[in-house]
Amino acid sequence: MTAMFENEHPARRAALLSREYVHTKNREGWLGLYADDAIIEDPIGKSMIDPEGKGHRGAAAREAFWDNFIAPANIRIDILDSYAAGNEVANHVVLTITIDMGDGKSLLQKVHGVFTYAVDDAGKLLSLRGFWETDDPRNQLVETSEEDRKTG
Repeated sequence: MTAMFENEHPARRAALLSREYVHTKNREGWLGLYADDAIIEDPIGKSMIDPEGKGHRGAAAREAFWDNFIAPANIRIDILDSYAAGNEVANHVVLTITIDMGDGKSLLQKVHGVFTYAVDDAGKLLSLRGFWETDDPRNQLVETSEEDRKTG
């Protein structure tokens, strides 16, 4: 896996590996992408995910972020555009997040936003920052049923 995306810009490589690890539910691979004091701000500012708006900094906070928000969901990350400069990349993305609630019901959320990734000289992530608006109607969490998914 270490050779995956080796010819990419270092920050884009980290972003692509992050996506791959989320898609394949590789917790250890995803956590291993980060420098010790890295921060996750997804979304940036106060939200239901981060009521204080201070981000998730340090290994324990990143582990909790994975366990609470990534592990219980099926997340697909579609990168629409990607722009690398310096030690960062900004990806215009649509996330499709599905959480199985049992009994044929699930919660579905599409998140439209820009996610930035900054890396250090070793290619370790220093930050993942999600620019998306929690009150944008396109980003709302909705309940769906198995029947909705068949007909929709």
